[in-house]
Amino acid sequence: MDEDEDPLIAAQRQREKEELDVQEIQDTDDPSLKASTAFYSDMKEVDRENEVNRILGAFKLNPYEQLGLRFDCPPEAVQRQYRKSSLMVHPDKCSHPQAKAAFEVIGAALKDLKDPDKKATLDFFLNYAKEEVLNEWRKASKHDAAVRIASALSTAGKEGVEEAYVASPAFHEAWKEKARLVLARSEWRRRKLTKRIAEESERAKEEFKEEKREAKRQREQAKKWEKTRDNRVGSWRDFVNSKGKRSKGGSIALGGLKPPKAKEEDADKRYIQRAVGEQFRPNKK
Repeated sequence: MDEDEDPLIAAQRQREKEELDVQEIQDTDDPSLKASTAFYSDMKEVDRENEVNRILGAFKLNPYEQLGLRFDCPPEAVQRQYRKSSLMVHPDKCSHPQAKAAFEVIGAALKDLKDPDKKATLDFFLNYAKEEVLNEWRKASKHDAAVRIASALSTAGKEGVEEAYVASPAFHEAWKEKARLVLARSEWRRRKLTKRIAEESERAKEEFKEEKREAKRQREQAKKWEKTRDNRVGSWRDFVNSKGKRSKGGSIALGGLKPPKAKEEDADKRYIQRAVGEQFRPNKK
């Protein structure tokens, strides 16, 4: 679906496609498909409602659960199971008020499993959960007498017992529970990282805006300072000209300050002019 496309239009297009698929099944000459169509036509309404409730109650982060599939099923089983569920919960066939929502859920699940990147990411987490379940089983069965006896009786040894356990419903149920924990933890980390990135991006935007405001303020201040330069120079010149005074020697004292008066020598004076307080200092002989 295009990112800019209205979800309602996309859902309607998907619904029309499913109706065409149903019509193709009805028009086909394949006896098995005709029998399948007749089976779903005669299906009880309670079964359809149960399927809707199962789909809507499935773990939302795992498309396999939404379609009711084992996690290790072959690729061709995905399309087959989708066709089966879609015929059961089709809004035109099912009277459940949330049949349309369930129909859209399995459609999105099929789309995710057909997307190579999304499927690869999902399978990575599912395999990680599978290894955790197997490691727990191996640790628990190391000292289990029943497992040792079964390994001795099996031609494949303990590997054969492990393969039988992997194929059992008990293993898949444990795998399902572990996968929910792994996927939920991954989703929580993804949302936390997304939130942190959004906060960092917002903070960077605010810092950039503040830098722009500060740069603009400095430019305006420099421009204003440059405009008043002539006024400042003229005011300083007026101040110098108005306060300037001439000293006795004919020089102009800057700012009206008079230079110190030069001392005149007097040969008739028999004393030495001293600084203030110097008269109290005894003369050296």
